[in-house]
Amino acid sequence: MAEKAVKPVNYTVEQTAQMVSDYASGVSVEAIALALGKTVRSVIAKLSRERCYTAKVRTAKNGEPVVKKDGLADAIGAVLLMTEAEVSSLTGANKTALAKIFKALANSKPL
Repeated sequence: MAEKAVKPVNYTVEQTAQMVSDYASGVSVEAIALALGKTVRSVIAKLSRERCYTAKVRTAKNGEPVVKKDGLADAIGAVLLMTEAEVSSLTGANKTALAKIFKALANSKPL
């Protein structure tokens, strides 16, 4: 009978505990990777599996959070009580136009 090959351990229990502790105390992922001799992607993947990694919030050039067209269309649809088909037709519009429409709706007073 053939024996199963033992998978090598990528991170020891001690390394994992230290990594989670360091990340929770504010040490950068890059610094953790350097200390462990691992890649940044590997450390991020391990922290994600440990359920403690928080992805960086992406921001636009103006510093505001990135909002996708689908999100804007969904928000407009929710305010105007639109059907799913009506909302999906909004996604064909220009993102800037959708943002302006949503802003105008957010600043408007109910009838």
